[in-house]
Amino acid sequence: MSKAKPLVVINVVGLTHSMLGQNTPHISALAATGFSRPLHTVFPAVTCSVQSSLLTGLQPTEHGIVGNGWYDRDLAEVFFWRQSNSLVHGERIYDAGRKFDSSYTTAKMFWWYNMYANVDFSVTPRPTYPADGRKVFDSYSQPTNLKDSLQDRLGTFPLMKFWGPGADIGSSTWIADASVHVFETYRPSLTLVYLPHLDYNLQRYGPNDSRIEQDIVAVDAEAGKVIRSAQAQGADVAVVSEYAITPVDEPVHINRLLREHGFLQVRREQTGWETLDCGASKAFAVADHQVAHVYIKDKADVDSVRTLLEGISGIECVLSREKQKALGVDHKRAGELIVIAEQQCWFTYYFWFDDKRAPDYARTVDIHRKPGYDPVELFLDKNLHFPKLRIAKRLVQKKLGFRYLMDVIGLDATVVKGSHGRLPIAGREETDAPVLVCSSRAIESDEFTITGLKKQFLRLQFGS
Repeated sequence: MSKAKPLVVINVVGLTHSMLGQNTPHISALAATGFSRPLHTVFPAVTCSVQSSLLTGLQPTEHGIVGNGWYDRDLAEVFFWRQSNSLVHGERIYDAGRKFDSSYTTAKMFWWYNMYANVDFSVTPRPTYPADGRKVFDSYSQPTNLKDSLQDRLGTFPLMKFWGPGADIGSSTWIADASVHVFETYRPSLTLVYLPHLDYNLQRYGPNDSRIEQDIVAVDAEAGKVIRSAQAQGADVAVVSEYAITPVDEPVHINRLLREHGFLQVRREQTGWETLDCGASKAFAVADHQVAHVYIKDKADVDSVRTLLEGISGIECVLSREKQKALGVDHKRAGELIVIAEQQCWFTYYFWFDDKRAPDYARTVDIHRKPGYDPVELFLDKNLHFPKLRIAKRLVQKKLGFRYLMDVIGLDATVVKGSHGRLPIAGREETDAPVLVCSSRAIESDEFTITGLKKQFLRLQFGS
């Protein structure tokens, strides 16, 4: 019998302390019997960095996850949204749990860096790409037959509802149902559940839009399923978020600026479009919401690039290596400079001047080929007269086995109204910081940090 009291941790992306109330009856009930507090997060406040800090108790400078993606200098390529758990350095909470109890088990449901994690049960999206150019929706799981049993029970994971213009509550519903099934079937010591729903419309419309209330109600209902199941089995429950999404109205095209001043190089392909030539560039930026890593080939150019960026409207500050250390993000994967956007701004990855020269992936949902994060993927191109007809045509092509291009994403970055990545402004933590809600007062304290949750959760499971 396990020595650990079961714990279920639900990551409700974008949830803040100020959202708790009548729209969150299930999550608020946890706070009523336990407690809730704003969380001190890590920099950058983006999914992969924050989740890695929560699970390891380390800063990005130690675990190495400096963003959702970064530039590999050896391969001269930018990689975003990779899944191998070996990219994360440091002891995870579940590794520490096994030191207390050899029978400690973990289920990791859709948290990032899920593949090859040292856990007992895991599921994560993993499409397959046949040679004919199609994308076939599927998942990856440990054990390998877990995803088959879940998809037999719930249907194929709805990838188009997980990200892109069709992203909605459907993906969180599937994850919640799958998590309940895994928890009730296998009774893990630790269950990690990722519910992404709030992320979508908070980025589309901004946090002040009235439509967000419906999204809060919807994700609370899905969290409620998991909470009820966990508490029925005597488990403690913690609800956490990674960051708060704040209003923005101004995209900053940092790579275009670097190109204008001769630092960034592109290749003109036979197809007519341009691609970013990282290896040939003196400097370029990997955009990640409100943070951008600027990679500079020659150290002699660092000062001139910094001077240029410090004079650009929309940029709040430029972090040298020394300043990166102070924020806990100095690592070999980080850029020579890190740039933080002003509060109402965010960074695009766009590097072309003429939209006619934009690469084919720019108008698609393509999170792996784009050399930066692209929230415009949440929107259908407003210039398409009949976007759903185009989608239907492309799906027919897919069904018939033909190559197809789902070119339905626009290039107008001004449509994005919410972003994140900056640290919260002091005094505004209830709206601008992530939150912790816990069913038990055993670990209640005045302040909590993302890096401190690993220790606190283990204390909750094993006692002091």
